[in-house]
Amino acid sequence: MLLVRFRQFAAIGVVVACTACATAPSGNTVASLKVGALFPLTGTQAPLAKQEYAGVQIARDLVNADGGVDGVPIALITKDLTAESDADKRVQELKAQGVNSILGSYSSSLSMPVSAAAQSRDVLYWEAGAVADQLTGRGYPLVFRVGATGTNLGELSSHFAAQVLAPRLNLPPWGLRMAIVHNVDGYPSSVAAAVASQAEREQIQVVANVVYDAHAPDWSSVLQQVRTAQPNILVLASYIADGVDFRRAMLKSGLHVDAFIGSTMAQCVPDFGAMLGADAIGVFASDRPPHGFNPAALNDTGKAIYARFAAAYRGEFGTDPTEEALAGFSAAWTLFHYVMLKSHDLNAASMAAAARGLDLPNGTLANGAGLKFATTTGAMGQNTRAAAVIWQWQGIRHSVTVYPPVYATGTVGFIPLPR
Repeated sequence: MLLVRFRQFAAIGVVVACTACATAPSGNTVASLKVGALFPLTGTQAPLAKQEYAGVQIARDLVNADGGVDGVPIALITKDLTAESDADKRVQELKAQGVNSILGSYSSSLSMPVSAAAQSRDVLYWEAGAVADQLTGRGYPLVFRVGATGTNLGELSSHFAAQVLAPRLNLPPWGLRMAIVHNVDGYPSSVAAAVASQAEREQIQVVANVVYDAHAPDWSSVLQQVRTAQPNILVLASYIADGVDFRRAMLKSGLHVDAFIGSTMAQCVPDFGAMLGADAIGVFASDRPPHGFNPAALNDTGKAIYARFAAAYRGEFGTDPTEEALAGFSAAWTLFHYVMLKSHDLNAASMAAAARGLDLPNGTLANGAGLKFATTTGAMGQNTRAAAVIWQWQGIRHSVTVYPPVYATGTVGFIPLPR
């Protein structure tokens, strides 16, 4: 088997020092399996993208320490990508270098053109973190995402409101009055649509659905519309800067609600707490699992790989893993450890078939997820067992995972919202 797989590697772009040797790697034959990596490693997105990429690198290192893919180590061929217009060119460059699979790209705006370019060139695209629904909603058979979608995060927000917040406020779900505020951009708008759809299923009243443009927000108008609707629950779908600005404007205006849930990026990153300090306390985030969730969410396989990942991250950076690193690791580990080892050969179609054949129970991956990819056109390549959680800022720069119960490390507090 090893000899067969090695010959297949040579045919699809494995670098072999002794090209005359049709044998498995040995002391004088060095080979590596090329995997592309496209991330915005410079520019404004770099700080978080580098964390996601660090998770990918740790997955590579652990797989290589276990013997690689049938004895062949994985080599990441990494390129910086900051502009959507460069996506096609970068994919073409990687394809020319013998790459049959690409990991990327942190940002939904980058992942969309990269995945389209990869599909058109018969290259597998494997998302490491971006959550825009559209990525896996186009029926592309070579595009996969292990992590949560914006719809997952939006639906969880309304479900949490009905199941947890309503009882805390001594109300039935239909007694909640929800205002949804979102940036006009495609991603926050799709998340807001999921919030509204799930709210209807939960019998929550949506009393306002307010749109703003993050490039020129009119917070006074937005907040007046919210105030007029008299909500007790507010859900915001935003990016980071506008999410922080909204919270500041909300406090300055004196607008108060009983609970505030962030369903996209702003409330889900340390910068939110760092910039707002005490003004962040009590705010909820609907998010991918961060470090420190309840280990009971993991089965034995998940606990073992999480321990290895966390130890490697701490050894490299001296801190606990970040959410972005955990997302990148979970995605890359799935590709390297499960898909490539089960693929008949390592061309894109074979890897895609191996991915679609995976059936892993919840708790198997390091972030608590299971794995089963959708095969319907509207969700093709999306993990139907992706993990999402609700956590809450309960101190300055301190957060606690509160929902679902299997992930929870604490209980909901600050209801009604103190500020």
